[in-house]
Amino acid sequence: MSKVKKSIITAICIALCVVLPLAFHSVPNAGSIFCPMHIPVLLCGLICGGPLGLLCGLAGPLLSSLMTGMPPAAILPAMMVELAAYGLLAGLIMKLVRTGSAYADLYISLAAAMLGGRILSGIAKALIFAKGTMSMSVWASSYFVTSLPGIIIQLAIIPSLVFTLMKANLIPERYPKSCE
Repeated sequence: MSKVKKSIITAICIALCVVLPLAFHSVPNAGSIFCPMHIPVLLCGLICGGPLGLLCGLAGPLLSSLMTGMPPAAILPAMMVELAAYGLLAGLIMKLVRTGSAYADLYISLAAAMLGGRILSGIAKALIFAKGTMSMSVWASSYFVTSLPGIIIQLAIIPSLVFTLMKANLIPERYPKSCE
């Protein structure tokens, strides 16, 4: 895929980081439950690679905060760390994993990025952003229990979106069929 196409997809994903949360925030706590900003960041990492996924994870929440006030400034730095880790890890792992099955590659990369991002964000909160107030039970409940609906949505929707984009020839097939 060309750099221009990757840049356009990244820009669209950053824009979705601003727009998607607006649809969810009419419901109380919907942002922390459904994690709408995670979807475009993970998608960007899987499609465009780690560096652009990292950029999307940093720029998306920052622009959203500046334009809409969501996420609030108090949680913005920790959220930027989490989303940047998602985008970077999704792209790096997708590049490394080659099982021969695009579905397996996607799910392995997605699950590993989601877990790795939560771990890195928890460490950042415990050491920097919420020093002394972060415990293992707070981390587990906020990153896994509260956001379980969002995790399920991400695991269901993101691979489907990637395959839809492949079928529409908007992004290259992971394992193209040879024309013999």
